Amino acid sequence: MWHVAYVVYSEANILTHPAYLLRRLALVWLLLATIPSLLLLTQNQLFPLIDLQSPLAKALYWLTTTGTAPYGVATVLMVLALAYRYMPKALFISLFLAISLSQVISLSTSHTLKAFFKEPRPNLVYLSDQGLPEEAQLNPQTFYQLAKPERSQAIAEALTELHTMEPEVKLAPNIHQHWEDEIGYSFPSGHTIFAVTLVLTASYYLLLAGLPLFANALFTWGLLMGLSRMLLGMHWPQDVLFSTVLAAIISSLSVFLVEKFRPRSKEQPDGSKA
Repeated sequence: MWHVAYVVYSEANILTHPAYLLRRLALVWLLLATIPSLLLLTQNQLFPLIDLQSPLAKALYWLTTTGTAPYGVATVLMVLALAYRYMPKALFISLFLAISLSQVISLSTSHTLKAFFKEPRPNLVYLSDQGLPEEAQLNPQTFYQLAKPERSQAIAEALTELHTMEPEVKLAPNIHQHWEDEIGYSFPSGHTIFAVTLVLTASYYLLLAGLPLFANALFTWGLLMGLSRMLLGMHWPQDVLFSTVLAAIISSLSVFLVEKFRPRSKEQPDGSKA
């Protein structure tokens, strides 16, 4: 009996050892970066690959809204609520601090980089290449000089004209509205930075608490977030890849700072102290 208890205890220590967790998170990060990396290396992109009126496109739209303000806040709160329910209190506080810090950094970094690089979105480039009537034509170089309401109006007029031309790309109403609403710069992908930062930061503590199923669910969500941004025409592969890299840096920094300045007593996966 004592031998069995010792084996279980030893295995739990191995599975929650920081070195093991970091290797597992590194593998997760590599999987998240694989698709945009391959697309970039082969000079391909995912838009326009799927029918944007299809059930798949609509599902991807609803998924992508989980990273769009204000729904992204609800996503973070849901993760925190579930973590609070199943994690030891001390570990939850560390998770809460790390997620809060990482999200503040990711949000400010994304806004700063977008204004610096000023890269047009794939859907804008696509619309500018469609030979629309002069009054509805879009020029990526002048589009971003317009005020935000004027940008949305310009996208709406271009889409109206496009629909009369039997185009290759046809949009479901909610995706049509998404194109009108998302009129900022493309690089980097704020949705991807948000999602991958949340995935990596939360997963470190979830795995430490012995909650791999929760971490795997977050990983799947993060992977689909990056795919949705490319498939819906909102981001280029390089946007998603760089955002995945940046998210790993932000997440690592946030966890490091929390662990350094808020030392915890050593705990077992069930929350008991060693």
